[in-house]
Amino acid sequence: MSDYEFTISLCVRHPTIDPSAISRSLGIEPQHTWKAGDARRGPAGEELEGVYHQSYWTGRLMDEPQLSSGRATVESVLLQTLSQLGRSHDFLQQLSTDGGTAELVVSLFARGIFRLDLSPESSALLGRLRLTIAFDIHPHSPRNAAAPAAN
Repeated sequence: MSDYEFTISLCVRHPTIDPSAISRSLGIEPQHTWKAGDARRGPAGEELEGVYHQSYWTGRLMDEPQLSSGRATVESVLLQTLSQLGRSHDFLQQLSTDGGTAELVVSLFARGIFRLDLSPESSALLGRLRLTIAFDIHPHSPRNAAAPAAN
């Protein structure tokens, strides 16, 4: 098995919430936000046609990608992250009740074939906090993406 790098971010979507309320409730500074009803903006800040139909908030939960090791794996960092997010349990429950979603995005940068296991504890915590988990898998190089996986 080979090493991999990973990052974890949190992404929240909600029909109407003010993104600043998300930041206050989670105690996390966002990377990107917009509020339902605000004018749409392009990457350079230029105004686009229409308005946002829902509020959006995303924030990094790690300062930089981390290389997997014996003590730093997606599973260990995920458990630590879920423990920290547990302090926001009531907020995350209300968010879901109000029609919003919260998603942990795990971006994996593979150098080769690797295995990723999630424990029953992680899965149970994700469910209790009403968090979806999404894995974005990125090949380290285009040659690795074309190679067939070995079992």
